[in-house]
Amino acid sequence: MATRNYKPRSASTRHMSVIRYRDYLTTGKPLKSLTKGKKRYAGRNSYGRITTRHQGGGHKQKNRIIDFLFDKKNIPARVEHIEYDPMRSGFIARVVYKDGERRYILAPKSLQVGAEVLTSETAPLAPGNRLPLKNIPVGTFVYNIEIHRDGGAKMGRSAGNYAEVIAHDGGYAQLKLPSTEVRKVVSEAWASVGEVSNDAHHLVIVGKAGRSRHMGIRPTVRGTAMNPVDHPHGGGEGRQGRGHRRARSAWGKPTGKGQKSRTPKKYSNSFIVSRRRVGKKRKSGA
Repeated sequence: MATRNYKPRSASTRHMSVIRYRDYLTTGKPLKSLTKGKKRYAGRNSYGRITTRHQGGGHKQKNRIIDFLFDKKNIPARVEHIEYDPMRSGFIARVVYKDGERRYILAPKSLQVGAEVLTSETAPLAPGNRLPLKNIPVGTFVYNIEIHRDGGAKMGRSAGNYAEVIAHDGGYAQLKLPSTEVRKVVSEAWASVGEVSNDAHHLVIVGKAGRSRHMGIRPTVRGTAMNPVDHPHGGGEGRQGRGHRRARSAWGKPTGKGQKSRTPKKYSNSFIVSRRRVGKKRKSGA
């Protein structure tokens, strides 16, 4: 099993689970030269105003410097360790290149210590190897995907995620993303072969409020429990309905299941071949 459950010594630990890290990780200490301190903003901007809700507190974290640019091409690298990174859901791999330089990369599933990874236009289709999308055949799973050539990996970076190459047409590769959206990406952009490690991340049950606070997540209050001045769903005597046909956010924008919330004139609309499915029908059609 990828996760471990606690004995039900209390109501909060009855269903709580954690990842079996010992089955995957090979060291507990990061490389000091590839780490740096992290300033906590707790969802505030430079004026101290909350711009992202439900953030704050949490355990102190040390930032690992991850290579998402992959500018060392045609130089093989050997995997030294698979490590934990508190800043992301997937595991990271410490690799050492032939010239002696060490870097952290996002580890794909099934990557083992001692394996060799390569960033090259002629690299074999093995997990962790990186190639231009034009050289990756249809049906291959990829992650760490660039949007523009040499722009650094932007898509497919969280635990267990991957995109599938489904077509090549007119200088673009068509990728089916985890959201079920089909998007065009220039064929000159690079991507890594495989899928992100720690695919059991979504099976973890946090179990108790204190653990959520340790993760830096602050409580979420229902809109119906607020006053009308604070939320469109607020107010009323006792438990009342929201009073609107569609659910709304605190700022009056549509939200909730089955509602489209994408900006109508977003810059990337022209690259979308098929919009993502939303709501209850998404799982049955995936």
